[in-house]
Amino acid sequence: MPTTEPCALRERLRRTLRDALRARDAVAAGALRSAIAAIDNAESVPGVSLGVRSSQPLGVTGVGAAEVPRRELDTEEMLRIVRAEAADRMAAAAQYERLGQVDAAARMRSGAELLAAIVDAS
Repeated sequence: MPTTEPCALRERLRRTLRDALRARDAVAAGALRSAIAAIDNAESVPGVSLGVRSSQPLGVTGVGAAEVPRRELDTEEMLRIVRAEAADRMAAAAQYERLGQVDAAARMRSGAELLAAIVDAS
């Protein structure tokens, strides 16, 4: 059972991204950005549909009027998201291999392995 706090996992992803950017490792940077974005997207709140079409604003106006608190994910939820990102990259690598695109497959596999290593270390 992972004992990493959610903030620690997010910080590790961001720290590893900074290192990848400094090293100009586009493959690692892409995989890390994808995982961070997936976590950020999962924390967003679903939009509210009022079923009304109007050009007039509803309710309060001004700076911050549309702000709502984001969802807070626990460590397991974040780890599940990063695992899913790694699995998606491995599936994409297999598809690239079937298409004979060995270099693209290797890039996808490398990103997936990086994400899996981060999950395993957590």
